[in-house]
Formats: sequence, C-alpha cells, structure tokens
Amino acid sequence: MAKYSVTQSAVTQLLTDVKSDRIAIPELQRPFVWDSIKVRDLMDSLYKGYPVGYLITWQSVGAKLKGGQIAAHQQILIDGQQRITALRAAVAGLKVINKRYKPVRIVIAFNPLTEEFATATPVIRKNPQWIADISEYFNSESPLSFAREYLERNPNVDAKVFETNLGRLGRIQNAQIGIIGLADDLDVETVSEIFIRINSKGVPLSSADFAMSKIATYGDRGRNLRKLIDYFCHLAVAPHAFADIQENDHEFAVTSYMKAISWLKDEAEDLYDPEYSDIIRVAGLVGFSRGKASSIVSELSGRDPETRRIDEGRIPVSYDRLERALLQIVSNYHFDNFLMLIKSAGFISSGMVNSRNALNFAYAFYLRLREDKEMSEGERKRIVKRWFVMSMLTARHSGSFESTWEQDIRRIDEQGAANYLKQVEESELSDAFWAVTLPSALETTSTVSPFFQTFLAAQVANNSRGFLSRGITVAAMTQQSGDIHHIVPKDYLQKNGYPDRGDYNQVANFALTETSINISISNKPPVEYMAQLEVQIRSGHLTLGEITDFDDLATNLSENAVPTNLFEVTAESYKAFLAQRRKLMAATIRDYYHSL
Repeated sequence: MAKYSVTQSAVTQLLTDVKSDRIAIPELQRPFVWDSIKVRDLMDSLYKGYPVGYLITWQSVGAKLKGGQIAAHQQILIDGQQRITALRAAVAGLKVINKRYKPVRIVIAFNPLTEEFATATPVIRKNPQWIADISEYFNSESPLSFAREYLERNPNVDAKVFETNLGRLGRIQNAQIGIIGLADDLDVETVSEIFIRINSKGVPLSSADFAMSKIATYGDRGRNLRKLIDYFCHLAVAPHAFADIQENDHEFAVTSYMKAISWLKDEAEDLYDPEYSDIIRVAGLVGFSRGKASSIVSELSGRDPETRRIDEGRIPVSYDRLERALLQIVSNYHFDNFLMLIKSAGFISSGMVNSRNALNFAYAFYLRLREDKEMSEGERKRIVKRWFVMSMLTARHSGSFESTWEQDIRRIDEQGAANYLKQVEESELSDAFWAVTLPSALETTSTVSPFFQTFLAAQVANNSRGFLSRGITVAAMTQQSGDIHHIVPKDYLQKNGYPDRGDYNQVANFALTETSINISISNKPPVEYMAQLEVQIRSGHLTLGEITDFDDLATNLSENAVPTNLFEVTAESYKAFLAQRRKLMAATIRDYYHSL
C-alpha cells in the first residue's frame, strides 16, 4: 500500500478545506511566528508563479468536525501551518494570533502598476495607486466594480497595465499548491522519517508534535485540551500571560480548563517548567502506562495495541483518559506537593536538575502512586524521592529511556512500588557503586554533572554550611549568592605544575563558600590559609569565616566532605587530596540517599 499521495490544490480550495475543518491546522491558536515581510514574500512568489513548497498532511481517523460530525478522513497539517495561516491572513483577511494571544490583522498591499507587494503602512494607505489591502479585492462581490473604483481614483494610469496586473493578482486564488498526503495507517516513526526526507531543511518532527496535532482534531474538546497543555507550559514560565489569554481567547477562558490552571498566574516557581513534550510524556505514563509519545497518538486514533487494528469506539475512551491525566498533571495541589517533595530531597533550583526526564518520570510516578489509597503520604514521598535521586545518579532516563519507562511502570504495577524500588537499588546502587563507581564518576570538571549536583543536594538536605562558613548554608548560597570556590586555589595550582583546566577545575576541588571567604583565601594554598585560620581561632581575632573553635572547624570540614588533613595539602599532595575527597563526597551522597 502506498505510504503517501501527491495532489495539487488551489489556494481558494485549501482555504475552504481549512474553514470547513477538512484540513485541521493545530497551530491556529498558537502565536503566528512569521513576520509581515514573510507574508509579503509568499504573496510575491505566488504572483510570480514561483514554487512555495509542499504542504504535508496526515490522515486522522475519527476526528470531530464542526457541528459534531465525525470525519472518516480528516487531514492534519503537519508541515505548512505558517504558509496556510499567512494565506488566511493575506487572501481571506482573517486575523492571526500574536504573542499575547490577541487576534490581529496582517495586511498586505499591492501596487498594480509596479507589481510590488508591501506591508500596509499609513503612507501606502494614503497613496491611491496602491491596493492597501489585497484581501478586499479577493473578497469583493464584484471585481469589476473594484477595478472601476481604482481607475476612478487614478485616472492617469495605464488602464491596460493595471487590468493585466490586477488579473494576475486575482489568479493567486487559483495558484496550485502541492499536498503530500501521508496514509492513516502509518505509525508516527514512519511519518517522521518521511517528513525528514521530504523537508528540505531536514528538521525532524517529534512524536510530541504529532501527539499535539492529533489531540487538536477532536472537535472543541480536543482543541481545548491542546490549549490546556500549551497554556499550562506557557504560564509556568510567564504567569503574566494569564491576563492576555483571558482577554483574547474568550472560548477557552470560559472553560473549566482555564479555571484548572488559573493558579499559575500567581506562581513564581521555576524548579520545573515543563514544555509540551514533557506534559505529553507524563500524560502518557499517567493515562496510558505508555512511555512513548507516539503511543498517545495510537491510543487517540483508536488503535488496539495488541491487534494493531483501528477501533473507533476506543477513541472517546482514550480522550477521557487523556483528559483525566492532564487534569491531574495541572492540578495546583499535585504540582506544588510534588515540587515540595523534590525540594525536600535537596534539589531546590532548576540548575540542580540536569535531567528533565528524571523529573517527568518522578512526577508521573507520584501521580500514579496517589491512586493507591492504602499507601501513606509519607511512604509515597519516600519512594518517589529515592527513585528520583537514584535516577539522577544512574542516568536511568537517558538513552532509550522510553522503553525503560514502560518496563518500569509494568514492573511497578506487578511487584508494587516499594518492592521494585528495592530490587532496582540492589541492582544499581550496590556497595561497589558507592565505593568505586560514584567516586570515579566524580572525577569530572562539570559542575552540572548529576553527581556533583546530587552532592550539593545532599548538603542542602543536611542543612550543611558553606566551606569555612559559620552560619550561611549551602541552601542559602544556592538560592542567593555564593561562590564555587577552589579549595586548592586555581592560581596556585597553575603556578605549581597544574596549568590544565582539567586538573584545577575538578569538582572534587570545589566547594560552595561565601564571597568574603573566597576573597580572603585568594591564591593561598590550603597549608597556608588553614594555618592562618588556626592562628585566628587561637587568638580570637577572626577574619577568615567565623569558625570559632577547632571542633566547629572539624564539623564544617565534615559537612563539606573535605579531608581533615587539609592543613597539609600542597601542590605535591593535590592528586591524593582529590582522590580522598571524592571518596568522602561519595560517602556523603550514600548516607544522604539512605536517609531519604
């Protein structure tokens, strides 16, 4: 069976098909990203008969059209949304959605004497030789009357040139645009591969893109679910946009979905600002126990996962499950409780979480565990926290994570969350991991590595103070101001046999400290600045930190996993110091993990 078909359609027919919903454009309610110059250039290309590229559509089974009818073969436009929206703006005179979700006009003008297109401006509107808005000509009841009125305003123009060029302008409506229609029985991966091969830019479409497109085909409900995802993600980053959505998208503003996300207008949290692809993934796990975003497309298309056949009776049930999952995800109560859970594990800023997928799975895991009414909230939080930190330490959600997700969900359901977590811990977090693998993983210069960030999370959770600081905690430094300090100063190492960044910027040589302490230490080696600190403690004249006694100093070094022989560290013993500190950092992480 052919994977696709190639047809031609006139501009007016395309616009009619979009208006009647025979072709669905999921992007219509998203901000229009083209500027007016690109719209102008598109009209100029059509006028001159230049190719404007193929549109790519994908068959959608069981889509709802306006009026409630079910379409057997609605087309989802998966490439060409901006071109179609530009045609709707310039030819049909319809408004587009700007960045504030406000409907606005993009008006294209045409000079029939010079054959020039331009964005309409006040100067152009005052010039009688210009047709200030070409949509008025395309939508006029009598093109002949339109032409007569133009000639009355411009009695001295060459009527033949004007009429010839006006006729060419009119033929834009009949300009043929190629459509590549992909078959409805193709899976998302095949559709994506075809798209990449056809698209001259080689830009792939993600499975989440297809899922968002598919969701929007289910009538008003589908469009509003699509908006629910879009707006939730947008408001998580820009809460001020709530007023714009409320003012400019009246259809959505009156729905219960808008009420469900209204709490975001007062939200300032940025630990977890999910994108729509993240929400799709979480919804797949919560609603369908599926790890792949493409699986949502199959579910919403009515495809039976066992027989691979389409059963349209499954479609409304799938949308019910999707809606339920999404409302759980966007719930203020659930979202805030989950973030508090992650923060209680020490991950208090977005920069500490370098795996969005670890957060995605943890959130889905948390929501699924809430379905277990017999599990206490304390046990639920314990399991999710440990799973999240385990995921960070083992990179469980990298590589082919979607298959791992599905396997994990299946085994959690079969064995129970606590039992399966214990099994994973015994496999992944053995004594060898803590003693060998983790210290080796800490041999890195990357301060964003999950291992160093988990060490900082352990310090946050333990309420540890900064290096040589008497009272300011790592948590306070992480959220406000604090320096990542070289315990053995960079300048000292560069001048004493370690000129390479890979040597002096080892994370085992880093500790968070106050700026004043960093300045006081300057480029002195530990053997020197620790001797200075010892003198200060004995004399009571404190300038370096505010450590007042040797017991407090020992506690502070322990809080920062710094070897007690720091007093003796020089360039000659630097390598041994790093090896010793890595073991202490790994032990800190181990103890922290077991305390969760």
